[in-house]
Amino acid sequence: MSFAFPLALLLLPLPLLVWRLLAVRAPEAAALRVPADVLGAATPARGRDDRVGLALMVASWAALVLALAGPRVPAVKNVVTASGREIVLALDLSGSMVNEDFVLDGKPLSRLDAVKRVASRFVAARRGDRIGLVIFGDQAYVAQPPTFDVESVAYAINAAQIGVSGRSTAISDGLGLATRRLMQSDAKSKVVVLLSDGLDTSSKVQAIDAARLAATHGVRIHTIALGPDDLENQPESRDAVDAAALDAMARAGHGTSFRVRSMEDLEAMAASLDALEPNPMNRPPLSYWRPLWIWPAGVAMAAALLLALRRQA
Repeated sequence: MSFAFPLALLLLPLPLLVWRLLAVRAPEAAALRVPADVLGAATPARGRDDRVGLALMVASWAALVLALAGPRVPAVKNVVTASGREIVLALDLSGSMVNEDFVLDGKPLSRLDAVKRVASRFVAARRGDRIGLVIFGDQAYVAQPPTFDVESVAYAINAAQIGVSGRSTAISDGLGLATRRLMQSDAKSKVVVLLSDGLDTSSKVQAIDAARLAATHGVRIHTIALGPDDLENQPESRDAVDAAALDAMARAGHGTSFRVRSMEDLEAMAASLDALEPNPMNRPPLSYWRPLWIWPAGVAMAAALLLALRRQA
């Protein structure tokens, strides 16, 4: 514990100094004689009363001076403030997301379930950011407008189901819708995180053109290519991801491209994304002084009240 104004403690002996000064200057008492039997009967009771009253005055003054000195103790508080960043996740819900080519605890896991596990945790830990969710298949939809309520976004991710937006892969439409939502924002930092496991099959605009347009509006784009096969290496595979196109989109959007083939890659991607877009919750805690003056102030008030009640009695 420390004091905000320690010099105030020098006031503690002030009443004693005043009393001594008045005692020196006081005139000699008048020669009034009181019978000894009366004096003897009254002195003990008055002495006890004086001692109680004196104790109350001393306690009241000491507590008041202590309160003025500002006792305090150090404290630490985790404070999450608005980061000024707005992130929209654009999530591919095409039919290929049902493929079970991920493994968790020795059991097969669909691509969508793997993404849900990691993305929902990533979003729920981003308190201080505004987060939104766009899903796309044949068409793109806003599943959750950007909000500080990151738990609701995590819930929307976990509730996403294949087929609600069709089973094709309109990557450009998903990116375009996410960009339009961010263009309406006055956030200092605007980010799209786009995840897809396939090839753009139904958009009317080239995805790279949508990425360039987003960049002109100050929107940064990170892309995640999900799945074991690349279109370049496995051109005959129905479920191959166009990793090269997603990489080009990220470069055009001044962001980073991630290649994810396993749960380990997915976890590493989330950690890397946290580093690229610093998490507001990772800021150092706020150190401050917690004041304690109210307690001695309360004691001073209680002692003064008791003293006043005694004098009225």
